[in-house]
Amino acid sequence: MTKKVLFLMSDTGGGHRAAAEAIRDAMIERYGSDHIQAELVDVYRNMRFPANTMPEFYPWIIHNGKWLWSLAYRSSDNPRSARLTSRLTYRYNRGKLRRMVAQHPADVVVCVHSVTAQPCMTAYQSFPQRPPFVTVVTDLVSTPIFWYDSRVDRCLVPTQAAYDRGLKYGLTPEQMRIIGLPVHINFQRALIPKSEARALLGWDATLPTLLMVAGGDGMGPLFETTKAIVERGLRCQIAVVTGRNKAQKALLDEAIKTWDHPSPIHVFGFIKNMPQLMAASDMIVTKAGPGTIMEACIAGLPIILSDRVPGQEDGNIDFVVDHGIGVFAPKPEMVVATVEQWLAEGVERLHQRGERAKSVSHPDAVWQIADEVWHYAHQPPIPRRLYRRKWLQR
Repeated sequence: MTKKVLFLMSDTGGGHRAAAEAIRDAMIERYGSDHIQAELVDVYRNMRFPANTMPEFYPWIIHNGKWLWSLAYRSSDNPRSARLTSRLTYRYNRGKLRRMVAQHPADVVVCVHSVTAQPCMTAYQSFPQRPPFVTVVTDLVSTPIFWYDSRVDRCLVPTQAAYDRGLKYGLTPEQMRIIGLPVHINFQRALIPKSEARALLGWDATLPTLLMVAGGDGMGPLFETTKAIVERGLRCQIAVVTGRNKAQKALLDEAIKTWDHPSPIHVFGFIKNMPQLMAASDMIVTKAGPGTIMEACIAGLPIILSDRVPGQEDGNIDFVVDHGIGVFAPKPEMVVATVEQWLAEGVERLHQRGERAKSVSHPDAVWQIADEVWHYAHQPPIPRRLYRRKWLQR
């Protein structure tokens, strides 16, 4: 029998879609394409203005108004504010969200987006019955309170800190499970030996290699950091991924023609072979996005965090630093100082950091999440009288 799996996500950053696709593809591989009918729905696109512009607005505000984003995050990260925000969001979008639910029937719902989780659950609760609702938390430590809705049937979290916050905000131990962050099965399969990866890329086989990334939109001071490393004269091979930021790539392409750097500098735009680049590298500079952090951990790369989204990514810094797998260096000169120190410590010390990173990576998380979702896909719909009773007994 084919099971319909509905993923609720949004293209506000690349992590939500990536998580949904990772779970979907693991389910299809494990249980067969004939048994899975999966659909990804961008919840914000199904809301009224201005929420339906969030996929375009989010990158702009993160790049230009971090202080405003931080203020909004911190002011809403308490039970009263979160409850009010979720209720107002639902009331303003009630018709749109109910229509979305009706147009996308499912045997199980998987939500991988925090802010939309509670309004969507309320929309499902407005019908005579609803499918099981599974939340997959995709923030590591400082998880927004919006993730935690005691009405959900299952809440899968990546870390103990995320689990503890769930208990604090009303979920029961029976509802939750610490499971790790979903990383696509193809990422792990594409991790080949370092020598092989460098040969395929045409990189120097002997030089220590620094990989610099800034998300799909190429945000952050990639140019300034690369220039600072070149000016310090560090003996390392540099690979820079600018993503969709064509202006930043063009600037780097022109600059490296004039820079006097003894080691190779490789500049890439938007790529689809990130596992290969990580396999070929010895350390990574990145913003504190949870997906990239976990991919780097699986690849065994020590991490230099050069930027973060205020609020939900603050805890990611704690995760990296507390586990001894990297540092927070929010300025180009701090990145350079860290790279210089790590190079001076030698390859063996880098290897030790990389092994620690692997130990916290939960590489099988996506398979375990797929199994959980498959289990709930086989549970019967939940009648209104049952979830009303559950709600009243809280």
